[in-house]
Amino acid sequence: MIALYRPGTSPIHRMPAGAKVLTFMAVTLAITLAANIVWTVPVAFVLVVTGYLLAGLGARELIGQIVAVRWVVVILLATQLVFLPALAAVTNTGRVLAVIVLAALITLTTRIPALLDATERALAPLGRFGVNPSSIGLLLGMTITAIPVIAGFATAIREAQRARGVPIRFTTFVVPLLVMSLKHSDDLADALTARGVE
Repeated sequence: MIALYRPGTSPIHRMPAGAKVLTFMAVTLAITLAANIVWTVPVAFVLVVTGYLLAGLGARELIGQIVAVRWVVVILLATQLVFLPALAAVTNTGRVLAVIVLAALITLTTRIPALLDATERALAPLGRFGVNPSSIGLLLGMTITAIPVIAGFATAIREAQRARGVPIRFTTFVVPLLVMSLKHSDDLADALTARGVE
């Protein structure tokens, strides 16, 4: 499942949820806009490591979060290597990994209800323009949980293949992962529909 909240009294734990979301958005935007600058990746990871240390989580938790999404990273990197030069593929994958691990830091130091409430409050003024803050908050919550769930699927697939002695192949790994992910999406959609969420 999702990276669970770790109680603490660090500066990042005490930081308001809204400020964390805004900081995350700003860092993500900066990483995205600096897509053609190679040194953006090491700088991003320095920020991520600093955040984990300030939160009192340490290197073990950081490595654990990276390991949890390793198959997502492998698939992303392998896909990009088909179409892009090696340096560009590695740089793009590194930026995505930095954003994922930074998002995990927020969920580790902030209770999910607080994150969703902060998002809805921030978007409330846009309600007069037809924006539904509750729907966006729900979308944020599902997005936060999506990557760890898919990473769990990837781990389960690889463990099952290893138990059967199946060698690692791109097609034999990606197809089951896509099937499981799509089934999860269908189940989630059915659950939302059953609760009257359109």
